[in-house]
Amino acid sequence: MVEPTLAATDAVRAISRMARFVERASDSLSPADYRVMSAILEGEARASRLAHRLSLGKPAISSTVESLSKRGLIVKSSVEGDNRAVELALSDEGVELFSRMEQRMTSQLDELVARTPDASQVIASLGWLGAAIEEWMQERTSEVTA
Repeated sequence: MVEPTLAATDAVRAISRMARFVERASDSLSPADYRVMSAILEGEARASRLAHRLSLGKPAISSTVESLSKRGLIVKSSVEGDNRAVELALSDEGVELFSRMEQRMTSQLDELVARTPDASQVIASLGWLGAAIEEWMQERTSEVTA
């Protein structure tokens, strides 16, 4: 096993603390709620695909979807030709709440990165990390389905 470098360990710890700091701004949404709603807005309309994309089990997705639906934040509809499939979309209230929470979370992140030597580089690096995570998840999903 390769020992992590001190810099990598510090980065992991910083990511963990940063996530919690930013999540505090989303008091109306849990991290799971946010991830599910974000994926729906990005085009993942079916619960089964959400589970794969977010690397969550179907029970966890079902629970989150049910909770969001009861709160009126997402709308479930049947899929023509597939009695088992359910299509998901954010309700108007869900879009409004998500946008408000994302603005608050972005403000929290802006406050943090303003304390770094190069805020724009930190934001760019986080964007690159997000893209790498998406690529890694897509590769993993295609390996599982192949």
